[in-house]
Amino acid sequence: MPDYSHLVKAYDIRGEVPAQLNSDLARRTGALFVRLTGAPRIVVARDMRDSSPELAAAFAAGANTAGADVVDAGLGSTDYLYYASGSLDLPGAMITASHNPAKDNGIKLCRAGAAPIGESSGLGRIRSWLEAGDIPAPAARPGTTTSRNLLGDYAAHLNALVPLKGNRRLTAVVDAGNGMAGHTVPAVLDGLPVDVDALYFELDGSFPHHEANPLDPKNLVDLQARVRAVGADIGLAFDGDADRCFFVDERGEAVSPSAVVGLVAARELARHPGSAVVHNVITSAAAVEVIRELGGTPVRSRVGHSFMKAAMAEHDAVFGGEHSGHYYFRDFWRADTGMLTALHVLAALGEQDRPLSELAAGYSRYPASGEINSVVADVPGTLDRVEAAYRGEGVTTDRLDGLTVDLSDGRWFNLRPSNTEPLLRLNVEAPVPAAVDALRDEVLALVRRS
Repeated sequence: MPDYSHLVKAYDIRGEVPAQLNSDLARRTGALFVRLTGAPRIVVARDMRDSSPELAAAFAAGANTAGADVVDAGLGSTDYLYYASGSLDLPGAMITASHNPAKDNGIKLCRAGAAPIGESSGLGRIRSWLEAGDIPAPAARPGTTTSRNLLGDYAAHLNALVPLKGNRRLTAVVDAGNGMAGHTVPAVLDGLPVDVDALYFELDGSFPHHEANPLDPKNLVDLQARVRAVGADIGLAFDGDADRCFFVDERGEAVSPSAVVGLVAARELARHPGSAVVHNVITSAAAVEVIRELGGTPVRSRVGHSFMKAAMAEHDAVFGGEHSGHYYFRDFWRADTGMLTALHVLAALGEQDRPLSELAAGYSRYPASGEINSVVADVPGTLDRVEAAYRGEGVTTDRLDGLTVDLSDGRWFNLRPSNTEPLLRLNVEAPVPAAVDALRDEVLALVRRS
């Protein structure tokens, strides 16, 4: 029996085209998606990769064969697909490999209302069916596919959630990375008090300028240089499918995603006082402090959209944020959207006269190490060894997501396993940079001890 674990991941389907993912597999997945959801109608969207039109058509054909009608929403970002799923109340499929290299593609799936489908909520079943060759028999009445462009509706919905009209005029450099933000940003920001200096808006799945992954600092270099060159108020960088957005201040310095969590949480708590806000285990303690100071209830979650969305649903949270640049909104079907986050940051900046560096400083209180990866032979054993080394009075530990150790003096770290590789990912935070460096080196010595 074939093994599809290399292709069907924890949160989506992703692999190299055509070696791992091809039209036949997309067609079978479309049919199985209809079986999983039992839906008579679904919506499909796609990104700008060269292989996306063919894979989207094959997925829709599989769904049609299984008896479902398909709304083909065409080109869009992943949060555009979530909008389509939420507004139409239909299960959805997004053909994208997000920030992966050009040779890859993938499929993100959700239930009606943009509810996530991960390994434990449906992807595992699809993988088992694929491995067993268990494909639904053709329906007695095949479905049909109808095209529908929802981009204008998507833009109007976002602008209604965060109006910018009346704010001071801003200059924003936007790096789309040749990804889907080049398609969605003009639709959303048209007519607003924002002068957009566009970088790499041409849709090109070969990513000719740099990888569409702003989490890697090397992919922010062009944006930072352009912000400084034109004297812009802000820089925005989107990943390939535009569900994540990263920010650069007027000096060309990157703004911590944890600071963005605090800033947006403050805005949402002003609208919905006393609400819960979800954050993942590697979000800065500063964001947690801000949430508490403003009367909100911080809720800690494992890393990953399925865990974040589940926690938001359980606590009816108004907002959720991850240090990886994913931000989730109750007003957006608890889905993650880089564009709505961008509107919040633009609105916060435009409503007052300070530069972004000063605005963000209030939400960025502590230095951090950034994520440091270590290859280890025995992940569970290494976690046990590190936990034992820090066991003592005044120290708290937990295993919500990997190992978190709080030394109760402002120093803490999280050591989290990769889902797919024999890696441990370390994040350290402390009150001063020297303390970050010392704790980082101490933990890495334990982790990398042979």
